[in-house]
Amino acid sequence: MHQLVDDLIKIAIAEDLGDGDHTSLSTIPADAQGKAKLIIKQDGILAGIDVALEIFKIIDKDLKVDLFLKDGTEVKKGDIAFTVSGRVISILQAERLVLNFMQRLSGVATQTHIYAAKIADLKTKVLDTRKTTPGMRLLEKEAVKIGGGCNHRIGLFDMILIKDNHVDFAGGIKNAIVAAQNYCKAKGKNLDIEIETRNFDEIRQVLEVGGVRRIMLDNFNVEDTKKAVELIGGRFETESSGGITLENLRDYALAGVDFISVGALTHQIKSLDMSLKAV
Repeated sequence: MHQLVDDLIKIAIAEDLGDGDHTSLSTIPADAQGKAKLIIKQDGILAGIDVALEIFKIIDKDLKVDLFLKDGTEVKKGDIAFTVSGRVISILQAERLVLNFMQRLSGVATQTHIYAAKIADLKTKVLDTRKTTPGMRLLEKEAVKIGGGCNHRIGLFDMILIKDNHVDFAGGIKNAIVAAQNYCKAKGKNLDIEIETRNFDEIRQVLEVGGVRRIMLDNFNVEDTKKAVELIGGRFETESSGGITLENLRDYALAGVDFISVGALTHQIKSLDMSLKAV
């Protein structure tokens, strides 16, 4: 598991456990053995199994998990994802952590599935954004993939995305693109360059300068998006961003863009309801 995720899990355990689970320690015999099952209480897409397994392992390496469902499964209310057996106190210490991660990640996967399914028959792909829960980005972006979406950049380090503020501070489209190209050359970095455009004039400036992989159409309406795609003419990838909802998603896809980025995949989700109950 990625080191950042491993560190996050350890922080979550430390946050919850403190100097001990005094409720369990005071009410359950130290050597008591038992079993619990993870019950799905709401229809959706399952995600977070790997994180749950890691939590159980860190809490108590002797806990035994029997998996019945895997990430990406379309689950229904009443489904059992897995059972965990072993020391009862260990199961109780892991319970809330497992649920917190799995419920949120399954919520992201479920939300993404709803969006991705709406344009599954079209070439356009749904992208996530950096609007993620601090510390949980890698997990939430993995949940987006589980739900059928695609990842945009992971962070500020793996792609150059020149946004409106960069353009304005750099003194314009051309200055920003040329500066980014020179930076990559000087640093020996092979990074894709995407640039955000706010109007047709900015698109024309990008077409004149070139040297980017993708043009983002920021807050263009559907009709202008069609015109922009025609103007770009396949010379660069295109991405719609801003003002995208589930209701107008398909209209933007039909306008011909290659990608649609949707912040709501990760920052406007509802956790999927589930519970861990004693057998």
